[in-house]
Amino acid sequence: MLAQFVLFDGFDPLDVIAPYEVFSAAGNFTDQVRVELVSAEGAREVPSGIPGVSLTAAAPLDPGRADLIVVPGAAGTLPAGTDAPTGEPSGATIPVLIGNSLTTALPGLLAKALATPGTTVATVCGGSLVLAMAGLIKGRNAMTHQQGVDVLARNGVTVVRARVVDDGDLVTAGGVTSGLDLALHLLDREIGPKIALAVEHLFAHERRGVVWRDRGAVPQPSPFDTAQGAAGMPSSASVSA
Repeated sequence: MLAQFVLFDGFDPLDVIAPYEVFSAAGNFTDQVRVELVSAEGAREVPSGIPGVSLTAAAPLDPGRADLIVVPGAAGTLPAGTDAPTGEPSGATIPVLIGNSLTTALPGLLAKALATPGTTVATVCGGSLVLAMAGLIKGRNAMTHQQGVDVLARNGVTVVRARVVDDGDLVTAGGVTSGLDLALHLLDREIGPKIALAVEHLFAHERRGVVWRDRGAVPQPSPFDTAQGAAGMPSSASVSA
């Protein structure tokens, strides 16, 4: 399988590097996995939102080639003096950086990916906000960083407060460190548990949290429920920050 990891101006480096390294490491144990760093504009140096940190996109984002596309969130600000190809001035904050990504070719390419049978789109942290703000996942189940769940809800997304939410061809995760658990779940799902376990051992990391899927019995209301809703239930009450 080909896994493409999306870069855009102001991306969060750990959102990309953690899952990228999981899939890259899987290449030590199987020839079934290939990885690429990509951008909507094609091969270029892409500044992250962390000062002094950039990554090089080696190819264009291509839903026709990729089996898995991983979208990160944003972090910090663009470095002072950065001449972003998309025209965003340096010093842009996270909401602006995410919003600016929507002015590029990225939303159209992600829409194509979600419409392509056999292609999975995954997000880490604020990556799901990119999809939600582009109007691509209305009515879907998803998670993001806890500070962004209200944005998901306002854009018609059903918020599920789980570390990883598997909604079929859309798999989303919460805060930045959940990128490891997202990637290991996808590796398990797509390649198999033996390879996923081998990478877990290599990284000395045990997956955290339950992967939520839209199946099985639904928890019944109990006296212990709060305004945030029953644990694991994708209800409108669960989006309270």
